[in-house]
Amino acid sequence: MECDNVRALRRSNRLQLILPARCRSRSGFADEVVISDLSEHGCRIDSLGLILHVGDLVVVRPAGIEGLTGVIRWIKGHSAGIEFDRPLYPPVVEHLHRRHERFLTPEYLANLPGKLRLAA
Repeated sequence: MECDNVRALRRSNRLQLILPARCRSRSGFADEVVISDLSEHGCRIDSLGLILHVGDLVVVRPAGIEGLTGVIRWIKGHSAGIEFDRPLYPPVVEHLHRRHERFLTPEYLANLPGKLRLAA
């Protein structure tokens, strides 16, 4: 239910991509994750070892850019939604999308189980 409420509150569309990153939280979670969608205001991460909670403060560090700080807004299975503390500059979002988008359609990726989505 919380996931649906967050979708209604989104300020911008998220772009599908497959971007490896490192995620760290104050609660002790640190793992390699995959950013599977991205917008100026947030992203979705996928991790088979996801140990986060709604409200956790996190830093997501994709290769090649500085860490993005934010808060976990929703969790579903092996995925979590992060709202960034400060919006990303739109050309940065577009550049990352172009560089890390894949030939698989978003509908196809959305229907894959977590493990397969991470491998896609």
